[in-house]
Amino acid sequence: MTQAIRWQCFSDPQAVAGEAVQRILTAARQAIAQRGAFKIVLAGGSTPLQAYRQLADCEADWARWFVYLGDERCLPVDHPERNSRMIAEAWLAQSRIPAENIAWIPAELGAQQGAAAYGDLVRAAVPFDLVLLGMGEDGHTASLFPGQVHDSETLVVPVSDAPKPPPDRISLNYPALADTRALMVLVTGAGKREAVRGWQQGAALPVAKLECAAGIDVLLDEAANPGTGPG
Repeated sequence: MTQAIRWQCFSDPQAVAGEAVQRILTAARQAIAQRGAFKIVLAGGSTPLQAYRQLADCEADWARWFVYLGDERCLPVDHPERNSRMIAEAWLAQSRIPAENIAWIPAELGAQQGAAAYGDLVRAAVPFDLVLLGMGEDGHTASLFPGQVHDSETLVVPVSDAPKPPPDRISLNYPALADTRALMVLVTGAGKREAVRGWQQGAALPVAKLECAAGIDVLLDEAANPGTGPG
């Protein structure tokens, strides 16, 4: 399919995060008004974490929020590099979202067993209302890396050969990420500029395989934007 991508550039990561927060809150209000619940998939990374810290100071109908993760590293539950720990410390540990509404990926079980368990949760949850993602300097998103091949029917996949540590991870696969009413990608920093350029020019990057029936919103800062940065 020809994927509609809406590129929007902001001054810096803080501005990207602020815009993301407003879009998240708007999507939540609409979902709760229409369907009684808001189901969001969260990403790791520094810019999403800025957004989560801002969300911690916001008002919303938190009891109707249901939270999932796009990927997780196979590390002990309390490891500082776990997405769950970073997100909890930035926002969810002190939020008013009920603990039973937060579905952490059980990556401590190992990639295979954890992916199978989370796949059951995701299958029951889709469609999501909003999937939030980032992008790495190599064009990866969630823990879907260049050169990897995953079964196209599997919603949650084990990753055993990630090119950056730790090698073992669990990730929502493309069909799960696509089963959403809205998809938003946050991209900041000069290190991402070449990957953005490649994405815009049709390179075969993991992030370029994302699909969403409503189109994809990409929020990037000036440093990551090939149209404003040097080169």
